[in-house]
Amino acid sequence: MTRQAGEIDILFDIKNSFYIGNYQQAINEAQRIKPPTPELQLERDCFLYRSYIAQKKYRVVLDEISGSSPPELRQLKILADFFNNKNKRDSIINSIDEELNAGSFDNNHVGAVVAATIYCHERNYESALKALHNNDHIESMAINLQTYLRMDRVDLAKKELKNMQDKDEDNTLTQLAQAWLNIAMGGDKLQDAYYIFQELIDKYGSSAVLLNGQAVTFIGQSKYEEAESALQEAMDKDSNNTDTLLNMMVLSQHLSKPVEVANRYRSQLIDSPAEHPFVNDYNNKQAEFDRLARQYSIA
Repeated sequence: MTRQAGEIDILFDIKNSFYIGNYQQAINEAQRIKPPTPELQLERDCFLYRSYIAQKKYRVVLDEISGSSPPELRQLKILADFFNNKNKRDSIINSIDEELNAGSFDNNHVGAVVAATIYCHERNYESALKALHNNDHIESMAINLQTYLRMDRVDLAKKELKNMQDKDEDNTLTQLAQAWLNIAMGGDKLQDAYYIFQELIDKYGSSAVLLNGQAVTFIGQSKYEEAESALQEAMDKDSNNTDTLLNMMVLSQHLSKPVEVANRYRSQLIDSPAEHPFVNDYNNKQAEFDRLARQYSIA
């Protein structure tokens, strides 16, 4: 949705809170504000339901969005259904594949984001990039950049960041993208990433997302006590955040804490209803180890 230069974005606080991971704040603001046009009301509702999805409150989305809702909201319902019901995932992916091949996501920002999110969850990065290909929304660019980093294509991520900077250098997503890229580059860039996260915290308040970002920069610089402080604050904000649990598990080993401490975080990760790539990898490796153990066990 385009706006004229200098026009005030009345949804700025909602979107910004969502981007930095302050999902409850985004929900509170979305419930308070009353946009003057149907277009803005729909955009508000999209961020409202995306915030509920980010909080793993899928039932709210599934119950409130119906077949008569706007197409954009129905696409978000598909995303909630994908995460809420593993048995439906294959059919949902097949449906998205058909839409992708038909070009349904061209100039369809919400549909492209939903498709790319699902494809990235399945580690089908090529299809994620294809879904976003004809979409020049700043958020689509940010997801593109994240996807390139997951593919270890820092070179392409740099080019995407340049596109984001040309489009909107001051956008929060552009700042976050710069921090993500700096982390991937490592070395002296880690300190630059820390400053970006700190600036966003100073402006908009801390969140588990921003604090985990800071913790990663600290771990990369072997500043383990600073990392622990950031992660403890992140735990206070959301004790079930999977990134926080994983970073805590890694950090406990760097701090030479008893092995049961790392195991405790690992157990919380595995028991968490929120899926994390680490948990999927761990479960797959555990299953493979058990298979090999049975194969070579003494009868």
